[in-house]
Amino acid sequence: MDSLTQLALGAAVGIAVMRRRTAAWKAALWGGLCGTLPDLDAFIDHGDAISNMTLHRAESHALFYLTLAAPLLAGIIAWLHRERTHFGRWWLAVWLALVTHPLLDLMTVYGTQLARPFSDFPYAVGSIFIIDPLYTLPLLAGVALALGARADRGLRWNTVGLLLSTGYLAWSVVAQQHVTSLARASLEAQGLAARDLLVTPTPFNTVLWRVLALTPDGHAEGFYSLLDGKPRIAFERFPQDAELLPRIADNRPAQRIAAFSHGFFKVEQRDGQVRITDLRMGLEPSYFFSFVVAEQHDGRLEPRPPLPVGVRPDVQRTGPWLWRRLLGEPLPSPR
Repeated sequence: MDSLTQLALGAAVGIAVMRRRTAAWKAALWGGLCGTLPDLDAFIDHGDAISNMTLHRAESHALFYLTLAAPLLAGIIAWLHRERTHFGRWWLAVWLALVTHPLLDLMTVYGTQLARPFSDFPYAVGSIFIIDPLYTLPLLAGVALALGARADRGLRWNTVGLLLSTGYLAWSVVAQQHVTSLARASLEAQGLAARDLLVTPTPFNTVLWRVLALTPDGHAEGFYSLLDGKPRIAFERFPQDAELLPRIADNRPAQRIAAFSHGFFKVEQRDGQVRITDLRMGLEPSYFFSFVVAEQHDGRLEPRPPLPVGVRPDVQRTGPWLWRRLLGEPLPSPR
């Protein structure tokens, strides 16, 4: 999730755990800092664009390492504020602020390597977009009221904010499962065989969902709004370059994207360059993470250092489309 959301979640957790044992501003400050700490890995350069992508949310988001760091950070905080008698409670607050960060990231589609150093598998639920105001606003309101209201009343409002945001996360999973069942039925009705299926919300909401299906010859994309009149999803098919796949089978950067995306990728050749694209983030034909990984010379494909060529969707075109489609208007995709 975005940094503001992680800061708000960490602050809310800090206040909820420390309660009246320390000043609310102290609990919010340290909870917020610990809640954003794991994302400092974004400033680490791992040597190339694909490594930077696939190693984000790695060690700094591992539950094992965060658990090891929690008592050290709690000890520093308790020492700074001369609250050593509350070390145990600070330990719990810091640990929860740290681990709720990757657990919230888990709910997005990007991929979070929670189990390092034992596994580098990028876990992802994909039920919430990386920025969703309906999740963040209750947290911000609860923390603000906790800092501004009387102690007991402020604590109650902070708890309400946490409950509302957690309830919204649960709602996102329920909505995702509902759309997934509709997607499977729609694929069967249209005679499309899907090797795998991905259902994720479109930006800033959990009403309009993007459905991505891997087919034997490529992938298919469709959209469904919970406000649609009919429980049916229309899919548009996009072929894969079947001859190109085996030619880059030994390309290490391409292998990393293929594994990190859980197979939701495409390869294509443009102007003598081979591109691999993570299909999970974006919509046809604009994707955030696309990389040139090889170039053609005299009929041969030669690997090259990954070159990022991803593009953001045109907001002026897709923004109005997303809003109208969210409201249930049956519109074709904004190509």
